[in-house]
Amino acid sequence: MKAAVFHAPGKITCDTVDDPVIQDQNDIILKVTSTAICGSDLHMYSGGLPQLRPMVMGHEFMGIVEETGKNITHLKVGDRVVVPFPIACGGCYFCQHGLPVACENSNPDHYGPEGGILTEKGGALFGYTDLYGGYSGGQAQYVRVPYAHFGPRKVAEGLTDEQVLFLTDIFPTGYTGVMWGELKGGETVAIFGAGPVGSMSVKSAILHNAKKIIVIDTLQYRLDQIKNLTGCETILWEDAKSTIEQIRDMTEGRGADLCIDAVGFEPERDLLDRAKAVINFEKGSIKVLEACMSAVRRGGTVSILGVYPVNYDNFKLGQIFDKGITLKAGQAPVHPIIDKLMKYVENGEVKLDDIITHRLALDEVAKGYEIFDKKEDGCVKVVLDPWKI
Repeated sequence: MKAAVFHAPGKITCDTVDDPVIQDQNDIILKVTSTAICGSDLHMYSGGLPQLRPMVMGHEFMGIVEETGKNITHLKVGDRVVVPFPIACGGCYFCQHGLPVACENSNPDHYGPEGGILTEKGGALFGYTDLYGGYSGGQAQYVRVPYAHFGPRKVAEGLTDEQVLFLTDIFPTGYTGVMWGELKGGETVAIFGAGPVGSMSVKSAILHNAKKIIVIDTLQYRLDQIKNLTGCETILWEDAKSTIEQIRDMTEGRGADLCIDAVGFEPERDLLDRAKAVINFEKGSIKVLEACMSAVRRGGTVSILGVYPVNYDNFKLGQIFDKGITLKAGQAPVHPIIDKLMKYVENGEVKLDDIITHRLALDEVAKGYEIFDKKEDGCVKVVLDPWKI
């Protein structure tokens, strides 16, 4: 089969690899009909997350059931399903308590309670380094889906792939960031990052009846797109100080009720930022998170959706304490909320596919990663067709 294979930072190619096979009777084999490139994939592409051996990429995918293990009774060959990006067993303590991303069984070689940098990680993720289970991902013509009794969800007839594809990751992720804010309606939400997750955070804030939604980004074309789609207010980031001042000016000096970091550890950085990271033995920067903590009001919430894989010195704990900020962070718990989010799509309450800017064949995956990484050609979201010739 064809698959997008990571070989080294900056090198992901469409290769011919072995077809997946059933390894456990709770597995299914899925014929992938649509898959997407996620911002998290860029952390491997950039070398920000280590991966030494080749790996099939991708954790945003859906398709048609091709084969089932003997224990799978609720799915049959030919069913069309969408698959949550965390790999979770469904039976351990954390799966039973609404935290499938902390599954105790899916990542046996690297799991642990510590949450360390190179060891004791959480549950497994599709196509996202050996640290997170080493499972092949879904940027391929076929993929093995473990624990299929718990993860995949059937797609209603009449819905296209693109209408539901983002239920795999970015819509649940954006929704989680807003959900953590416990909005009652009428609040101000500031979202840092107008990429796919930031865009889904805007749509989720609308579903939660936020009064004012402010999106911040360094690229005007991304701000223009999300403003055109949702009517949100926007700020073009020039520096942290002016951005924070603008947010306060828009909120009677208080700051936003909820700030969402949809950027993570690899924001755009100048030479000074990069030098500081080297001196401090850090990876990337927490400049966006720091801006969120300044821009949020006293007693407000900061949701961290962007990835931060290492520890950072000079973390502003004193500011968090003085302002009484609530911090929530982590991978989205997709399994407990995906059915609710599916209903939003089925009922026409939210539109997800309007952020797609590029549709490419799987064998164009190298181009897809390049334009997504470099933000060229107006790129916001790339969807790949594994079967397009």
